[in-house]
Amino acid sequence: MTENQIQKAVFDHIRQRGVPGVIAFHPKNGGIHQRGRRRGINAGLGVKSGVSDIIALYRGKAYAIELKAEKGRPTVEQMQFVSDWNSAGGFATIVVGLDQALKVLETWGLLRGGVS
Repeated sequence: MTENQIQKAVFDHIRQRGVPGVIAFHPKNGGIHQRGRRRGINAGLGVKSGVSDIIALYRGKAYAIELKAEKGRPTVEQMQFVSDWNSAGGFATIVVGLDQALKVLETWGLLRGGVS
């Protein structure tokens, strides 16, 4: 699966199995918006490189997951974001593949039921 396919599948699971009250979204951040001349403009507007693919909030706790496909590798910025998020009191991790992503969401208590 590609990262986009994994992300879509994760959000399908969140819509179907998310615990009541969980809010989850993908921040449209970085990527093409961080390239070239616009990088300075966007950084000034708060765009941050390395922000995780999934951000969730539940019962006053903040969660972030960086998704990777089987051969994907996190960037330095992504690893720094995860470290900073955890240092700030949130829960963040980098996962490889759909099964690992779902397992983390279940462990965090954000999904009902087990991995199907």
